[in-house]
Amino acid sequence: MRTIPPALKTHLDGQATTTCHCWRVTRRDGVVIGFTDHDRDLGFDGTNFLAASGFAASESEQASGLGAEADEVAGGFSNAAIDEGDLAAGRYDGARVELFFVNWAAPDEHMLLNVREIGEVVRAGGQFRAELRSLAHRLNQPQGRLYNRRCDASLGDGRCRMDLAAWRGEGSVVEMVDRSRLLVSGLAHFADGFFRQGRIVFSDGLFAEVDAHGRRNDGSVVFSLWLPLEEDVEPGRAFVVTAGCDKTISTCRERFANQLNFRGFPHVPGSDFAYSYVDGERIHDGGPIFE
Repeated sequence: MRTIPPALKTHLDGQATTTCHCWRVTRRDGVVIGFTDHDRDLGFDGTNFLAASGFAASESEQASGLGAEADEVAGGFSNAAIDEGDLAAGRYDGARVELFFVNWAAPDEHMLLNVREIGEVVRAGGQFRAELRSLAHRLNQPQGRLYNRRCDASLGDGRCRMDLAAWRGEGSVVEMVDRSRLLVSGLAHFADGFFRQGRIVFSDGLFAEVDAHGRRNDGSVVFSLWLPLEEDVEPGRAFVVTAGCDKTISTCRERFANQLNFRGFPHVPGSDFAYSYVDGERIHDGGPIFE
């Protein structure tokens, strides 16, 4: 049962009310930003809540028990509030969001309604719409591991244990052909395809996945990206690029010599094994029946 602060309850019992909503967003990097759907900035609890964001609540779903509740907020991109580049770079992924009910005429009269995490974010036309998931959504996350032929670790993490010092390169952008192709310098000593399926991270935190890595006839190095960049990158911008892995046991063994830390199950028969039969020709390794 939620208890309403006495001062706010007195205000709500009056003939007229002056209330609004405020959101306090705490990003994983520790940055705290406040927003309000009121028409002027408000300040309380050590946070300044900005009205310039155009923040507004939309659909809301409430449930009793441990059901995963969900809300939505919408707003426009503003230098004073949320920058589109920060959103594209994932700086708001999983951020903690506290929703307050506030008397805007006396902001110290407020109460915390709920706590959410930012889930799916949709961006279009200079605006965004963010899903706010209740903390109970974590109970719906898969637990444990699945039997899979491919490795389920990330290259270089604590489970992979691969030292990536020799698998990284530093360079700078020479030219952005388009948002999916970059001409770069500083990587001429790496073989073609060395950084395929890897990740490129720019000095400001912008990142992208590398689809292909090769040289042109003039000797320049070109990266093709899986998805277009969210913003233009100017010549001279520095980056660090790390080689990738296709998660197969053959790549782990032959390229990285790290098969002892392989986190897949390449020798466990797959579901197709149950439908196969001994014919004297096929090896029952869990492979597909029809090729």
